[in-house]
Amino acid sequence: MAELATVAMHVDSREKSSPHRSRKMNFACKKLFTSASRALLVRKNLKDLPLKTFSTEILQPKAQKETITINFMKNGSKIPAKAKVGDHLLDVVIDNDIDLDGFGACEGTLSCSTCHLIFTDEQFKIIGTKPTDEELDMLDLAYDLVDTSRLGCQVFVTKEMNGWEIEVPAGVSDARDV
Repeated sequence: MAELATVAMHVDSREKSSPHRSRKMNFACKKLFTSASRALLVRKNLKDLPLKTFSTEILQPKAQKETITINFMKNGSKIPAKAKVGDHLLDVVIDNDIDLDGFGACEGTLSCSTCHLIFTDEQFKIIGTKPTDEELDMLDLAYDLVDTSRLGCQVFVTKEMNGWEIEVPAGVSDARDV
């Protein structure tokens, strides 16, 4: 509280010099008084509260996501990958350290088309979610575009995808370079 009294005295002495400065100082003083009084109230209330202890040693394990196998087809080669249900297909490629040139260059921010994937008609129907307008805009810039094309950063892995073979187009187009 002594600091607040010092500030108040300082404000009073400056008021005589400039009305513009005194308004600024009054505002600063009010702000200081308000935050200081709040801090004092909090400190006082905290001292009165009984302390409770708790232990973080016994934590419940997180439920493990179910893992399935997805095969990426690139230039006729089958590249198997372990995929966690609920992850994006882009994450599957990254987590399995699959070397696909330029794949996921924007890191899933929907600002390129490098994670372009091609699904069969049946697979496309099972995916469930429809592509958004933003995804369709990015797909328009992708090479080898077909009706069943999707961006891997927008498709979630489901249990039904176990064993799927998903085609990775031969060419990569980074929409950020257009």
